[in-house]
Amino acid sequence: MNNPEPSLSESSIDRLVTAAGEIRTQLARVVVGQQEVIDQLLIALFSRGHCLLEGVPGLAKTLMISTLARSLNLTFSRIQFTPDLMPADITGTDIIEENKSTGTREMRFLAGPIFSHVVLADEINRTPPKTQAALLEAMQERHVSVGRIRHELGDPFLVLATQNPIEQEGTYSLPEAQQDRFMFKVLVSYPSFDDEFEVARRTTSNIDDQVDPVLSAEEIIQLQQVVCSVPISDHLTRYTLALVRQTRVGQAGAADFVQEHLAWGAGPRAVQYLILGSKARALMAGRPHVATEDIQELARPVLRHRIVANFAAESEGITSDDIIDRLLETTPSHEDELARDDRFQQLFVS
Repeated sequence: MNNPEPSLSESSIDRLVTAAGEIRTQLARVVVGQQEVIDQLLIALFSRGHCLLEGVPGLAKTLMISTLARSLNLTFSRIQFTPDLMPADITGTDIIEENKSTGTREMRFLAGPIFSHVVLADEINRTPPKTQAALLEAMQERHVSVGRIRHELGDPFLVLATQNPIEQEGTYSLPEAQQDRFMFKVLVSYPSFDDEFEVARRTTSNIDDQVDPVLSAEEIIQLQQVVCSVPISDHLTRYTLALVRQTRVGQAGAADFVQEHLAWGAGPRAVQYLILGSKARALMAGRPHVATEDIQELARPVLRHRIVANFAAESEGITSDDIIDRLLETTPSHEDELARDDRFQQLFVS
């Protein structure tokens, strides 16, 4: 039975703000700093999205994800991706089992670790494409097909994957189709001096890191429905479309630097995730509507893994984030300016 969709009210906004604050409090017992990363994880949680975290070893990516899972009253699985991991190791398999009461043998499905509310896919780029692809159906369709039988996954369902950008021996780059399933690609950076000082103090002392669960599955589903009910103006929807459609090489109205530096642009999922993420970000800030700043702040994590820089850009040291920053600088945010610009009108009619 589906839960009725809650209306957007002051109490529902307060409930989400309080929930986000309680999760941050629990995470702060274990994880030092990384507030931007934590906020993006929370936005993905409330938007029914998945996250890919990239950073060098030792930045608490795995700890952050496992602690988030502990702060939620949900089932949790950790999958360590290795070159010999097979798809059935993730999804599960059919086994023959003897029925002790009848003496007959029956086929029974043995569920894999993907059948959890929160799944940590650790070092996802260490397993071959065949096994990586086993996540595709689960992440997008939220079910798994084994043989001729389709097995539904639980709700909520959140995949949080990590990868190491510097150690490339024995790794397999995620295909663009798989990366597109992730709402955000989050870059985890080195901590500040004060944060690293606190990490050193905590991890070398007897400090309690008890984490208490603060949200149930039913409460999370209700908050996800609240996010969907946040209004967004037609202007901000057009602004989001303008940002994303500009990234497509050959698109009428795209800027010259896009044609010069990009080999491939973002698809419709980028628009969907930018809008959904902006709704969740607005609610977490206590606002009942989306603002331009919400879209601008999420442009990098939503777009950086959906646009592909060409050889010319790489040779000049231009990254995806550089191109996104330039898109934000050259796209008018005011409604009148966007409506009067002939270049952007081409984006809206083609």
